[in-house]
Amino acid sequence: MTQTLKIDMDDDVLLGLDKSPEEMAREIRLAAAVKWYELGILSQGKAAQTAGMSRAEFITALSRFEVSPIQETANEIIDNVKRI
Repeated sequence: MTQTLKIDMDDDVLLGLDKSPEEMAREIRLAAAVKWYELGILSQGKAAQTAGMSRAEFITALSRFEVSPIQETANEIIDNVKRI
C-alpha cells in the first residue's frame, strides 16, 4: 500500500530552484531519505526505497549530500572486528 502526501510550495521556490513539481518531489524524497539514513532512522535499503531508487543509486547519491555510506563509528567497527 502507498500513501500520497501533499506539500504546498510557493511557485517562487520552484522557479528559484528551476525545478518542476515532479523534480522537486523527487528531490524532497531523496533529501528526507538521506537525512533519515544519516540519523540512523532508516537502513540503506529502506532509505533507497523511500527515495525511489536502487540501493546502489542511493549510495551514489549520498555523496551529493556529503554523507558517508558507512554509518558505523570507528569504535563500532573495531568492536565488530573483535567479535569475529
